[in-house]
Amino acid sequence: MRLRKLHTTPILTFYSADTASELEIPHAGFGVSAGFPSPAEDFIEGPIDLNKAIVKNQDATFYIRVNGYSMKDAGIDNGDLLVVDKSLDPQNGKIAICYIDGEFTVKRLKVEKDCVYLVPENKDYKPIKVTQDNDLIIWGIVTTVIKSV
Repeated sequence: MRLRKLHTTPILTFYSADTASELEIPHAGFGVSAGFPSPAEDFIEGPIDLNKAIVKNQDATFYIRVNGYSMKDAGIDNGDLLVVDKSLDPQNGKIAICYIDGEFTVKRLKVEKDCVYLVPENKDYKPIKVTQDNDLIIWGIVTTVIKSV
């Protein structure tokens, strides 16, 4: 899959992807042992296409590279690539790409009766209370985290 850079902010870098190409890799259809090794060659299934496995709605999917540490306790680290689906509805507890008051951020949504919070997953950061004075756009919901190792 080829990524094309669309836009960069201090927090996030946006990409579009060419998912028309096929990227088939061998697929072992069993869980991997965290204890004693097991011979895997006998269990290799047909190839898997990562584009089809990760992207559910091609026209509504984009990618974002994370710059920062506010979501580290949710397993989203500096340098990780996020797969984001714009067609999914924002819901309480989902991790979203948000545009608030002219800046992009990635945060967990907390929806209460009369209020919305953008909640970081790092105790060093404070939640953002969204009020009527804020301009908030939810750009999409994070569906997959591709780790940078």
